[in-house]
Amino acid sequence: MAAAAAVHSLLHPPAARKGPAPSPLSPPSPPHFLRLPAAHPRLPHLHRLCAASPAAASDLTAFPNPSGNLAPIDVDAATEAERRENGFRSTRRTKLVCTVGPATSSPEQLEALAVGGMNVARVNMCHGDREWHRGVIRAVRRLNEEKGFAVAVMMDTEGSEIHMGDLGGAASAKAEDGEVWTFSVRAFELPLPERTINVNYDGFAEDVIVGDELLVDGGMARFEVIEKLGPDVKCRCTDPGLLLPRANLTFWRDGSIVRERNAMLPTISSKDWLDIDFGIAEGVDFIAVSFVKSAEVIKHLKSYIAARSRGSDISVLAKIESIDSLKNLEEIIRASDGAMVARGDMGAQVPLEQVPSIQQKVVQLCRQLNKPVIVASQLLESMIEYPTPTRAEVADVSEAVRQRADALMLSGESAMGRYPEKALSLLRRHGEQPQPHLLPAQGQGHDPVRGPGDCSLRHAAVHPGDERTLRKSHSSPCHMILYEMIRCDGARTFGTLNLKEDSSVH
Repeated sequence: MAAAAAVHSLLHPPAARKGPAPSPLSPPSPPHFLRLPAAHPRLPHLHRLCAASPAAASDLTAFPNPSGNLAPIDVDAATEAERRENGFRSTRRTKLVCTVGPATSSPEQLEALAVGGMNVARVNMCHGDREWHRGVIRAVRRLNEEKGFAVAVMMDTEGSEIHMGDLGGAASAKAEDGEVWTFSVRAFELPLPERTINVNYDGFAEDVIVGDELLVDGGMARFEVIEKLGPDVKCRCTDPGLLLPRANLTFWRDGSIVRERNAMLPTISSKDWLDIDFGIAEGVDFIAVSFVKSAEVIKHLKSYIAARSRGSDISVLAKIESIDSLKNLEEIIRASDGAMVARGDMGAQVPLEQVPSIQQKVVQLCRQLNKPVIVASQLLESMIEYPTPTRAEVADVSEAVRQRADALMLSGESAMGRYPEKALSLLRRHGEQPQPHLLPAQGQGHDPVRGPGDCSLRHAAVHPGDERTLRKSHSSPCHMILYEMIRCDGARTFGTLNLKEDSSVH
């Protein structure tokens, strides 16, 4: 098969040459590999996923930033040759999800992220209106059609947990140490009174008592309840921080989260159902469900999607971010098409020291059940403001890769950060790095999570250039992104699509 066109149309390469055949995988057991037909009428750009254009090699280390100038991409010498020959997607095992926000919503900015390695564009329905999100989704689709990318779209529901309102139209507010703020369910004329925040459901004040601790957005700011006045709760700021529109709120009392009414709220709110209808109409690839409490919610949503859009290939991901989701973890993951470890909100409901072990447990269970898993929230949080991450953040990203998460997700770093492309570049380099100490010895096929005998192609090759990328013969690019890591010792089913050993490899 002839090699693909260049990764990016701005590079304008000449006709590509046929690259060398990949070396055989080791170990070669079992003998059957999944194969993809050379052409598929519903995937006109499939052949462009792995570009091979040596003539354009000198241009692959630069991409346009929003100002239109070429900015260098930091690359590692050890993988640069493979990247030039095969393109980003063939050398990186860990996929990259970028949340789209004001910092990255223009077509030029989306294109820069796609060139930088973005596999999935996430739209967060907590922020912005549907028209804004429609513009982003359609910009991503145009990018795929016109430039030959395969960037999937993920829609993240808001969920029905307790959260703040829109701050009266302000982009953010700063809470300083010692300030007294009012959290209220009352309706106010705009602009809001000074240091006043709307809360999203009646009875908010009934759940708390004086002395309780209020965490905003998983601990980005912290307050102490000092007074209750009918529907209003007055709180003193004890840890200053930035308040963002529609941030989640949690109350703690004596070291435990105050749940009561919060635990009784439905997983999918009336607004969420309207957003889901919007996502179905726009043809998103993933719907990530926030604050999942049980497998029944996932099953119900899948049935709803099937009824609203027959033949739809929308995948449903469960966000693991609450105590309820941990109680029913295995059932939820079995019912879902994949999972997301949303560590920010998780850290607001469990002690912070437990978050790393919860992440490891979720990733391990997803791998055992052969479900894709995304590690999200605060991976490179400091890069919202600073061009270089902390060493602890780099170690955190490396640990997620070491645990073999299928994807890493940027949230505020790409949505509103000052350095979204640098943050993406850092994640990409981590995903490209081979880690020989994690790979099975030749002939053993041992996986410390799944056990001996597993030969997941994600870990079968020591060098990135030797990896064979698995892709589904399917209309949606999402099935060639998060679902590439498929075991080669059986069949794997997602929705109505059954992938068996008589498929083909490209």
